[in-house]
Formats: sequence, C-alpha cells, structure tokens
Amino acid sequence: MPTLKPSAQRHYLLNASVIVAALGYFVDIYDLVLFSIVRIPSLQSLGVTDPTALLEEGVLLLNMQMAGMLLGGIAWGVLGDKKGRLSVLFGSIFLYSIANILNGFVTTIPMYAVLRFVAGVGLAGELGAGITLVSEVLPKEKRGYGTMVVATIGISGAILAGFVGEFFGWRTAYFIGGGLGMLLLFLRVGVFESGMFNNLKQTSVTRGNFLSLFTNSKRFWKYLKCILIGVPIWYVVGILITFSPEFGLALGVSDTVSAARAVGFCYLGLVFGDFASGFLSQHFRSRRNIVLAFLLLTGIFIGVYLLGRNFSLTAFYTLCVALGFAGGYWAVFVTIAAEQFGTNIRATVTTTVPNFVRGAVVPLTLAFSALKDGVGLVPGALLLGVLCLAIAVVSILTLDETYGKDLNYMEPL
Repeated sequence: MPTLKPSAQRHYLLNASVIVAALGYFVDIYDLVLFSIVRIPSLQSLGVTDPTALLEEGVLLLNMQMAGMLLGGIAWGVLGDKKGRLSVLFGSIFLYSIANILNGFVTTIPMYAVLRFVAGVGLAGELGAGITLVSEVLPKEKRGYGTMVVATIGISGAILAGFVGEFFGWRTAYFIGGGLGMLLLFLRVGVFESGMFNNLKQTSVTRGNFLSLFTNSKRFWKYLKCILIGVPIWYVVGILITFSPEFGLALGVSDTVSAARAVGFCYLGLVFGDFASGFLSQHFRSRRNIVLAFLLLTGIFIGVYLLGRNFSLTAFYTLCVALGFAGGYWAVFVTIAAEQFGTNIRATVTTTVPNFVRGAVVPLTLAFSALKDGVGLVPGALLLGVLCLAIAVVSILTLDETYGKDLNYMEPL
C-alpha cells in the first residue's frame, strides 16, 4: 500500500477531526430531539396516562437531562483542559452510548430519570470538545469552515431523530442512539490530539480552572457575554417552537399546529442557517458582524411570528423554517467562545458555554410563564424576546472580533 505524503497525511487527519466532531454533535442533537418526540409514548408505556401526570413526569425527565448537561459541561470542560480534548471525545460518547442503550430497557420512572441524567452528562462534552479540537488543529484562516461543517452536519441529527421517532418504537429509538454512539467511538480511534494542547502539557501553566472564570471581572464579563449571545436561539426553540400549538391557536392559524412538525421545520432552517452563517463569517472575515446580522434577522422573524394574525398552516410552518434559519448562528457563536480564551482554559469555556445556553431554557420558561399570566401569551413572549435580543446585541457589540485570531496562547489564571 502506498504511503501518503506528509501534506496528504495532515490533510487526512484534519478532515478526520472535523468529521468526528461533526458526527458527535449529530448524536447530541439526535438525542435532544428524540426525547421530545418519544416523551409521551414512552411514559404511556410505563403506565403514566393522566394528562397532568404526563406533563409533570415529562418536565422531571427533561430537567434531569438538562441538569446532567449542565454538570457534565463543567466536568468535561475541565477534563478537556487537564487531560486533553480526545479524552473528552472518548469518555463522553461512551457514557452517552451506555446510558441510551439502558434507556431502552427502563421499566420505572425513577430509572428513566437517572438514565436521562447520565445521558445528559455524556452528551455535554460532545460539542465543546469537538469545536475546541477543530479550532486548534485547523489553520486560523479556515477554522470557521470546519466549525461550519460540524454544526451543519450535527443539526441534521434532528432529521434522523424525527424519522426514527415516527417509524420505530421508543425503545428501539434509544437503542439506535446508543448504537450510533458506539460506532462513533470506534471511528475516533484514528484521531490525534491537538498540537496546541500537547505543547501546553509541557508547561506548568494552570489548566482547566473553572472558578478562574469568576475571579477576574474582565474574564467573567467576557465569558458571560459569550453565553448571552446564544440565548435568543434557545428562546426561539424553547418558547416559540416548543409552545407553537398554543401560539398557533392565539394567532388564529387556520389549522391545528403540530409541535413535532414545528420542531422539524425549525431544525431544517437551522441546518441552512448554520451553513450560511459559517460561510458568511469566513467570506466577510468577521464573526461579530455575522452574528449581529443574524440577531437582527431573528428579531424581524420574531416580530412577524408574534404580531401576524390568521396565518395558513403552511405559512406558519414556513415561518418556523425562517426562525430556525435566523437562529442558525450556533456554529459561529460556539466558535467565538473558543476563540476568546487561551489554550489552558479553552475546552472549559467551549464546553460550558453551549450547555449554559441550553440550560437557559429553564429560566426562560419560568419567565415566560410569569409574563404569560401577567400580560398574556403573545405580549409576554414578545417582551421576553425583545429582552433576550437586546442583551445579545449589546454582548456581541462589546466582544472583540476573533476572525483569524492566533489561538496558540495561554490565559493568565
């Protein structure tokens, strides 16, 4: 067998890192969307039939999964800076795979809740570790393309989840998720560690100190802004799309809105939005301007969604695609987080930031419930959306531009 030239070998390894990171995010999104699809049938098969109990137990399981992702994000992030990016990519997917396979065997709600927590912990490391690795191994002029591929392929995991959730039983759907994870585990055997991290190990610099993000005011505000610019994405998904049946009724949509279809159309928009935002950030050589443009686009479509009336069902679902597209700056948002901090804390930041944004769904839904009871469904959602967008715009305008930034430096902790 002919030996590859060094340049060809490097090109192969770079591509392998991008594809492996992308498939990890694919599994991540598959599981998040799958749970929303199989929540009710899985609970009904476990003996929960009362509508109120279905909602309460579903919220419990979702909160357990989100708690796992929040705690896992911190743990995997610190591990990624202390032991390496690959240690997280191997450990996280293994834990997720085992938890999902066991999810297919659950017989009680407490067992289900524990395994949703464990699966959440496992999934928490996928995106952050993958983006960190890709950001560090690709040339600085091309890393935006790499993270674009990661996000675009990853988001399409929602499409597979929709197909599996509709045509297979819920237990089989979990087995498929676990099997995908195990397959990905074997694919990662040929991936190499980031050279920046290998160089970092030769120094005595402090690595992965999560608390250091809160002990320096400048570092803390930069970290917080990285989180806040992503919150509007999950406002759209967690409020406008999740409660689309209620909004459809309030807005006079001509037919009953299906939450499952609304989610599917939103994620379809996210696929194209992530590709577009990543490509445009490279073409215009700016992360900040592209995120700002997508935030403004999100504001426009939120206005159309909440202020319009008497949509046809087709028009409403088209608007869900548009909202997904406008919120598809996730790839650029996570890349910004990776580029804002030094190598010795980069994995901690890049892994915790997206998980804290996902966790923001909890305070967002609590705020929405309070506003809904106080001023009404649509006005409450509009007020909350304006607040999220305003904070995100201020945050991105006050962060440094990071396109083409040299990432081979240490953060003074």
